[in-house]
Amino acid sequence: MMTTMTIGEVARQTGLRPSAIRYYEDAGLLPPPQRVNGRRHYDDAVLTRLAVVRLAQEVGFTVAEARTLLTECDGEGNASERWREMARRKRDEVQARIDRARQMQRLLEESLRCDCLTLDTCPLVLNGVNTAMAPTGRATCGPARAVAG
Repeated sequence: MMTTMTIGEVARQTGLRPSAIRYYEDAGLLPPPQRVNGRRHYDDAVLTRLAVVRLAQEVGFTVAEARTLLTECDGEGNASERWREMARRKRDEVQARIDRARQMQRLLEESLRCDCLTLDTCPLVLNGVNTAMAPTGRATCGPARAVAG
């Protein structure tokens, strides 16, 4: 006979709230559980599935991506191949976010060194973020400059 757990028991074993488990069911991350007298009863496989969901969340997968991973890994395909494919895409996405964050950080650092008297004379504002950067990688901010003419 297969051992089953109530939603409260699954919640205690996983550290999740019962509402999160119900949400995962509604989102298609967990199969519908068996019902006994109207109460949810899960087999032990739910613990592994929830561990996969947690890992997917930790690496930044969306609910839809986690559902795709779980659905496709339930089929005849090779789970590790599918995981690697999705992980490569997520890694590239994360790298792009890191690169963008570094660019933001550099611009913030440069803006902290800005000595412009007003924002409407600041090259960072007037020329836009990308065009305000000099070839040295530094913005050309400073006190108001006399224009030769």
